This record gives sequence, structure tokens and C-alpha cells, in this order.
Amino acid sequence: MRTVDLGSQGLKVSAQGLGCMGMSQSYGVADDTVSLATIDRAFELGVTFFDTSDIYGAGGIYGFGANERLLGYALRGRRDEAVIATKCGIKGIVVNGMKFELGASPEYVKQACEDSLTRLGTDRIDLYYLHRVDPDTPIEDTVGAMAELVTEGKVRYLGLSEVTVDQLERAHAVHPISALQSEYSLWTRGIEAEILPALRRLGIGLVPFSPLGRGFLTGTVTTAEFSADDMRNSNPRFTAEAVDANQAIVAVVREIAAARGVLPGQVALAWVHSRGADVVPIPGTKRPTYLEQNAAAADVALTAEDLARLGTLAAQATGSRY
Repeated sequence: MRTVDLGSQGLKVSAQGLGCMGMSQSYGVADDTVSLATIDRAFELGVTFFDTSDIYGAGGIYGFGANERLLGYALRGRRDEAVIATKCGIKGIVVNGMKFELGASPEYVKQACEDSLTRLGTDRIDLYYLHRVDPDTPIEDTVGAMAELVTEGKVRYLGLSEVTVDQLERAHAVHPISALQSEYSLWTRGIEAEILPALRRLGIGLVPFSPLGRGFLTGTVTTAEFSADDMRNSNPRFTAEAVDANQAIVAVVREIAAARGVLPGQVALAWVHSRGADVVPIPGTKRPTYLEQNAAAADVALTAEDLARLGTLAAQATGSRY
């Protein structure tokens, strides 16, 4: 896996990262042994950009901070080989894993960072995101506190998640932002009109989460039947009607995959990679086999015709993303 610049402040990461959330919540019962094996395999493949958050685990049986603890355990003895991204700003999950209690006062941010450092077993966080903007705290105040963490050496680079252009510009004026994390995939392209041009104007990298459409774009989701603790039960794109309608999207992805001799999920990820060198997707998985498939997508070459066909699919998506 090649290394790329994420943003224009000097942060270097593997061209594809590993989203770790599903190891602790949202997609059925987790298995720490298998998750740890997945992280081991990521190192072997050169995937060394790991994405977590203090809230990951609160939506499952493991509890707040569980995913950071798991990642910290996995990185013992090889911390310097990894780039750790974690987040603050969501204090709790209120209903069905889809409504958040937000908080990002300067005092809260600083304590959240200390707690994350402890759970991760490290003395610094490579990329510290504001997970969601706190409506009760000006973003300038939140980012100002995060900037102090950089000055103190506890954080190396700053990021944001799911913000508007105005919020992005205001934050960047306080301290350079290296990365924005937002949902982006073949069937979710809402950031292209305004956010993506702003990122490129400001020299900020994009880190797409859910680049596989929460698994749908792998072609493996054919019904709306999920385990009781799966977040897709409350997602509009995964109702029975939406799953049936959205099979037309997967049919095109499957056809292109068959022509290229690869898997549908690899085509979907290759499309994200094709968006630019400043785009670093973080597909999530808790299984080594799926990690291997995802990593291989970085080397899948799509033709101009493929990209043109894939580029029409977002308009066909049934159901809002939340």
C-alpha cells in the first residue's frame, strides 16, 4: 500500500485506512480475537491508518471508549508504525444508535483528549477530529482548544467531520485543518457540489467513511434482514423496499466487476480512489478476508467508460443516507 499526503500540513498516511468502528458496535456481535487479527493483517498489507473514536462502543455491548481500548491493545509495541485518528464531540448515543448527545466545549475537548490518550495507551494522537459540531459552542472555541492540544504535543494534526463550508472555513482560520471525514461513495455524493471544492481550495484532505455504502455496494446485501443490534435496521436505504430498488445500482457494479475480474466491493472502492490522491477512504471491517479484498481495491484500474457508468449511480439511490 502506497503512502500519500493527507492535507497540506505534512500528515502522511497509507492510501487506504481501516475503519475500526464495526469491531465494537453497529454491525452485529464483534469478536475481539478476529478484530485483532484484522489489525495484524492490516500492518502486513501496509494499511497503517487506523480510524476510531471515543464514542465507538457506546452503541454496542462494550461501552464508551471500547474501540479505542481495543486499538490501543492492538498497537502495543508498534505504535510508531501506525497513524491513529480518533474523535471527540459526541458524548452519548440517545436513540437506536442514530441520535447523538453532542458536546465540544473547550473543557470537554481537553478532557476527552486525555481520556482517549489513556485508552489508546499513547502519548499523542496523530489526527484528532471534531466528530460533530456542538451547536452550543462556537466552532472557533472548540478548534481553539484542539489547537492548544497541538501546541502541547498531545495531538499532531486536526480534522473535522460532517461540517458545512462555513464551519470548515471558520475552523481552518483558527488552526489549519488537515482532513475532513464525511460519507462519500458511489451512492452518496452530496459533498461534491460545495464541500469538495472548498477542501481543495484550502488544501484539506478528504477521508470518506462508509465508502462501501455500509456494505451494500459489495453486492452481499439482498434482503433487509439484519441482526437486532445492526444499525442498518434504522437506515432508510435498508428498508425492504429500498434494498430491492437499490439492487439496480449493484447490478451495474457487478457487471463492471465481472468484466475486470474483481469483486463488486473492489470496484466501488476503486471508484472512490479514482476521485483523487487527496481522497483516502477508510472502509471498515472486522475480518481479515474483507480487509485483504479492500486493500487490493487500491490497485484496481477502472476505464473511462467504467467511471462514466459508475458516475450515474448516485442519482438512482432510493432512500436518504440517514
